[in-house]
Amino acid sequence: MGERQSIPLPKGSFEITVVLVGVSHPGNLGAICRSMLNYGFSELRLVHPNCALDDGDTRARAKHASSVLDNASIHSSIADATEDCSVVLGTSGKREVGDKTLFRHFVYPWEMVERLENTNQKAAIIFGEEGKGLSTEDLARCDFLVTLPTWEGYPIANLSHAVNAILYEVQRHRIHTSLGSDPGLPEIVSIDRLMTPELRQTLLKAIQQYAESLTWSDERKFSFEQTMKRTLSRSMPTDDEATRLIGGLVEGTTAMQFSSKNPEWKKHHRRKLN
Repeated sequence: MGERQSIPLPKGSFEITVVLVGVSHPGNLGAICRSMLNYGFSELRLVHPNCALDDGDTRARAKHASSVLDNASIHSSIADATEDCSVVLGTSGKREVGDKTLFRHFVYPWEMVERLENTNQKAAIIFGEEGKGLSTEDLARCDFLVTLPTWEGYPIANLSHAVNAILYEVQRHRIHTSLGSDPGLPEIVSIDRLMTPELRQTLLKAIQQYAESLTWSDERKFSFEQTMKRTLSRSMPTDDEATRLIGGLVEGTTAMQFSSKNPEWKKHHRRKLN
């Protein structure tokens, strides 16, 4: 859905430019545009593309990310596409052993992010053509190389999947460092999963009162209370979830006390039953 594109793109502590060399499948190109906008990136540069930007399949796969296609630039070489970038990163799944390892020194995407963090640089990430990848000459033009943690038995990922995986890692880092403080990263889904200490005490009290209102023996009440506390603690509820649980426990306790004609329901609970 694209109706929320009025939200600004995230800034982050460094910029990313995606460069595709010789992209040949319209569907892949469209899917890459969609992945880019999904993770808050918009700058796409194409070197000798072998498919048209206005291809129907490209537009269909891009969905609401057509703006990325509309603003993509076409270049005659990697050097031309990266002349304004401070660092150029090549990508490859060909992790040869033997003498070639003297040339192909790779980092994983999360290591790439750690190296770029807080540099305020513009980094170009170069991806090669489907079925071919970047040539040895192209890789030699890069400052360092990035590879995905794919299984060695089948290491080569689809082009659009590779772009998605690397951009996901950058966005994951931005979420962890800037969620709620960057206008482009509103805190719709909080990453804070723990209850506040005060709410935890309230929840424990609600469980205790609920257990005490049961008609069971003291031993069974105690067993229930301990099981409930440990089960809920293992699930690590958020503040909002804990508040809902407390509300349900309080209402259940109140109902049991009312039905048993226990006057405690009037003293300790706001909810009144008629």
